[in-house]
Amino acid sequence: MKLGTLTAALGDLPLDEACGFLAGNGVQMVEIGCGGFPGTAHCDAVELLADQGKRREFLDTVHRHGLEISALSSHGNMVHPDKAVAKKFDRDLTNAILLAEELGVPVVNTFSGCPGGSPEDKTPNWVTCPWPDDFSRILEYQWNEVLIPYWKEKAAFAAAHGVHKIALELHPGFCVYNTRTLLKLREAVGPEIGANLDPSHLFWQGMDPLAVIRELGGDAIFHVHAKDASIDPWNTAVNGTLDTLSYAEMSKRSWIFRSIGYGHDEMFWKNFVSQLRLAGYDYVLSIEHEDAMMSTNEGLVKACDVLNRAITFEDMADMSKLHWV
Repeated sequence: MKLGTLTAALGDLPLDEACGFLAGNGVQMVEIGCGGFPGTAHCDAVELLADQGKRREFLDTVHRHGLEISALSSHGNMVHPDKAVAKKFDRDLTNAILLAEELGVPVVNTFSGCPGGSPEDKTPNWVTCPWPDDFSRILEYQWNEVLIPYWKEKAAFAAAHGVHKIALELHPGFCVYNTRTLLKLREAVGPEIGANLDPSHLFWQGMDPLAVIRELGGDAIFHVHAKDASIDPWNTAVNGTLDTLSYAEMSKRSWIFRSIGYGHDEMFWKNFVSQLRLAGYDYVLSIEHEDAMMSTNEGLVKACDVLNRAITFEDMADMSKLHWV
């Protein structure tokens, strides 16, 4: 298994400096945004697709620091009911897939997206309960008429371009937000759909990331984000976990994102790594820094410190060659 980082948190630095900083902290792989919400600070897919020389220079910059690219990321809402918004996010994802083909990157990370509640809607409608019956009808429309058809077409496009792993982050606000919805879409679309497993979003939903790993299995986990979350027991007891307060109102929120080790201790992360290995996943843990309580540099350094101890980097032992007393 390898330690990685989503470079978007270092978007104010040139790629070369960002890679140098990360490599100096033990990072082995980088996840690079090339469109959508992660932006294009380190990778403009349109520009690189148009120029082979720039693609070569881009790869040289990453490889010069002994790094590999774990995934290209283009998170967005490609099924947004506003056609102009959906078109932009879809174009970004399409370019990410095409660039992944050119660069030999095996994984593209994104969101499932969330449609409106009907063809007439202008904004997304995330449903959290089945009743009144209006909500159940919305879910039928979203899944059967929008989500599944979109992802069948996009997965086929990706496969035709040599990208067989579209990793969806289980993220509330989008149709795929938990284990059941990820597996539902994977069953409907095919094996090109899998998880970019981010435990921070599981924590605040009341899910156990270790149980989620066991349920998904290694075949359905394509990429893993290393991000922590802290649950405020008082605010949660009063208001529950469906929290729409601004992320800036940290003391009032039911939960906040934290750097690795500041929401759950090092032993949790060792168990997390072990469960991933038992499930057959042995790729990357990619740090996504979104902790507003510390600077980006300090947050990344502290996260790397914990994960450099928690990750088992070498291959698993061959039990047949062990000598038993």
